[in-house]
Amino acid sequence: MCNQLAEGTRWLKCGHFQRHFVAAIVDCDSSRCERSIRHSPSCRQPNCTKNFGPDIQKSIDNVDEFCFQCRTAMSRRR
Repeated sequence: MCNQLAEGTRWLKCGHFQRHFVAAIVDCDSSRCERSIRHSPSCRQPNCTKNFGPDIQKSIDNVDEFCFQCRTAMSRRR
């Protein structure tokens, strides 16, 4: 299964990752993955993988805070 290399912010207090953009696609080289360059355009097999696997997360920025969603959730609990 192919993956997307995502670059973004890592929020250190909650550990969440906020994706800013996809920098690259990591090809799995499988003929059974529709996202791979090895997959035949004429393939009609219903069991081929159709989606990307989990993002490969590359932190380009680390913030020593909680992310926006966690801060919102905390303020609602108060």
